Amino acid sequence: MHPSAPLQRLPSALLAAGLVLSAFASTLTFAADRGDEIPHTVQPGDTLEGLAQSYLAAPQLWPRLQARNKVKDPKHLQPGSVVWIPVDLQPAESASVEFVHGDVKALPPTPHGKPGNAATTNAPLAAGSTLAEGTKLEVGPDAFIAVRLADGSIVRVNAQSDVQLRQLRRRGRAGSVQSVLEVQRGSVESTVTPSSDRLRRFEVRTPRAVTSVRGTRFGVALSEEGKTTAAVLQGAVAVQSRTGGIPVPGNTPAALLQPGQGLAVQADGTVGSPRPLLPAPDLQTLPKAVHEPGLLALDVPPQPESVAYQAVVARDADLTQVLRSGTFANGRLRWPGLEDGPYYLSVRSVDAAGIAGLPATQPLTIKTQPVPPLYQQPAAAGVVSNAGGQLLCTQVPGVRWYRIQVAADAAFTQPALDEARLDSCRLSVASLPVGNYFWRAASVRELAQGQADQGPFAAAQSFVLAQQPPTLSAQSMQASDGDTTVNLRWQAQAGQRFRLQLARDIGFEKPTLDTTLDEPQWTAADLAAGTYFVRIQVLDPSGLQSDFSPPRSIRVGTGFSTSSGLPVSDSSGEAVRRP
Repeated sequence: MHPSAPLQRLPSALLAAGLVLSAFASTLTFAADRGDEIPHTVQPGDTLEGLAQSYLAAPQLWPRLQARNKVKDPKHLQPGSVVWIPVDLQPAESASVEFVHGDVKALPPTPHGKPGNAATTNAPLAAGSTLAEGTKLEVGPDAFIAVRLADGSIVRVNAQSDVQLRQLRRRGRAGSVQSVLEVQRGSVESTVTPSSDRLRRFEVRTPRAVTSVRGTRFGVALSEEGKTTAAVLQGAVAVQSRTGGIPVPGNTPAALLQPGQGLAVQADGTVGSPRPLLPAPDLQTLPKAVHEPGLLALDVPPQPESVAYQAVVARDADLTQVLRSGTFANGRLRWPGLEDGPYYLSVRSVDAAGIAGLPATQPLTIKTQPVPPLYQQPAAAGVVSNAGGQLLCTQVPGVRWYRIQVAADAAFTQPALDEARLDSCRLSVASLPVGNYFWRAASVRELAQGQADQGPFAAAQSFVLAQQPPTLSAQSMQASDGDTTVNLRWQAQAGQRFRLQLARDIGFEKPTLDTTLDEPQWTAADLAAGTYFVRIQVLDPSGLQSDFSPPRSIRVGTGFSTSSGLPVSDSSGEAVRRP
């Protein structure tokens, strides 16, 4: 089928939109058919000189159009006939980098218009960098780039994608921009500036399909098997098989997608029927804030008919500044952690055909610093005496204060104690009546301007405040060695393991201990007296590893004291210490 001919064999659902589809399809051109050319249907009064002025902003180029189209009389064209306009005669435009993250290479075109190689790329890409027509973008894992075209359209190239800016041209001096993208691997999302110009062209090509739009928001993805999928969020998209213009027998060669629809084009060029996109996932159960450093972990509830989930984390609600992205088969979203700040999470379900559904987007706050202290005593659900009992947690270097809350419920709706500026991470609970409680602790640092910056609370831990039993007689008193034992516990997710390091120096140049733990707790009873530093690394089941946590300091005592609680001294008055 010739690209300019009316589309045949349209399904009945498309007949009402036939004029729209024909208008879209009339601009489709294929490298396999005519090269990069634009078909113009001759209107009464058209001349080659006028067309050269309108399309090329250079009326003197009319002989080039005459030679290309083999026109005998350039001033008398046959209305209804087609004049092909070579795109390379149009004024060239450029694009610019709106945002870039990670390993993205821009391979500039060679003098023959083909992409160059990495060796020709010198300056690193940054926001504002100019991209010439023919540039090939190679986006690595965990990378992303957003490109702004001359008409304001935004193209988002996702991780592990290769996309060439095949055409960046303008129709005439002030006409519409003609843009063609060639997806060779991966996927792109496009937000196309609306235009009333019926000759305006915006195409996204893959080896077996072409999409054409005038103003819309849509995505195109190319699978490793060669299948193309398209999904439309706004506007309308015409999709046509890229098979040299010859329809596949028994199949529809083109289709029109309306908002909320998608389709797949198979590797052999077969165009599937439009289908509704899967609804947006329900993110209501996801936390609005993440506090775990080093690892960004979110679990999306299962959705019927979904076989995978596409998710991104961006700085902006328009998702042009993406920092994390990926496709997850089980809805367990896992990425390396991000710096503290406000972000946006967007998730789409993927159906069995590989078509991404409608997105669900919501704000996400990451607040991990300063890290909370670790609990030392009591143990979880442990017992604390009402006669001088206290809650104790580790010190965090670089932190000025600590905040400890105690409440009767894990939600801390009405804290019984709330101390916000503790110099050390300990709090007496002797003033509370006996009973069951929860406690949690947070670190507070001082910013350069003097403001207090509180980090996240550690997960709430329960304890029992009990009546102190009667004191034993002095004759039965023995030296207490309770301060020689170190007990640490922390919050964790199911399946996680941990690497714990203990050192005398805060730089951990010579760790005293380097061990792997299966549970979020550690006990040591044979440490020499003195001050230590401890830090912990999370080993997630996904294979990701967090950075080591900032060090906390712990103090191990001698274990020797008199019946009155004073340290035992030798004849010279020095405290007796354990080896």
